Amino acid sequence: MNKKWNWSAYARPAQEVARALLGQKLVRVVDGRTVSGLIVETEAYCDGDAPDLACHGDRANKGRPTPRTAVMFGPAGHAYVYFTYGMHWMFNVVTGQTGQANAVLIRALQPVDGVEWMQQQRGARRTRSGFGPLTDLTNGPAKLAQALAIDQSLNGANLCDPDGVIWIEVDTAVDPTDICTGPRIGLGQTPEPWLSMPWRYWIKGNVYVSKK
Repeated sequence: MNKKWNWSAYARPAQEVARALLGQKLVRVVDGRTVSGLIVETEAYCDGDAPDLACHGDRANKGRPTPRTAVMFGPAGHAYVYFTYGMHWMFNVVTGQTGQANAVLIRALQPVDGVEWMQQQRGARRTRSGFGPLTDLTNGPAKLAQALAIDQSLNGANLCDPDGVIWIEVDTAVDPTDICTGPRIGLGQTPEPWLSMPWRYWIKGNVYVSKK
């Protein structure tokens, strides 16, 4: 029987959870259909001794919750879903201790279950040879959200709910030597040192990792 991550797995610092999520399975149930993918890339936004000025919760409203960011402040083990660039949803898991903005962005998946349905969600055009390369299906946070039908309705969803429609399952443990790190992507005008913090994590050599 597959085992869901429990609350204590999320109630850790974002950087620790971001590493631990690699190789685990993100599962989504839509209209009785199960779709999923292995997590191959993450970014931490992030508890620490100083505010993370790339983090929504730390950057806005002097570090206090807003209607948009309230979910980030806990409790851990919930989904934080937000809209960006006027067109894309982004899926994050809330981590750390209640009261401090803390989350991990899921940046890329390796598709597992319901691949053809996910392709249809992405609006991929079928050809005689299929829908095109799987490596382009969920290799980015906006792509995976579209493929798994993740939107505002899932903001605040309890990832530990036994009757929930989205969760993380225990799957493959990734050897620490196979985890790469680097700066987070798409931070715009975020100042240093936060712009260059190596809080993006991905599985070495995995072809489903997003392209910068």
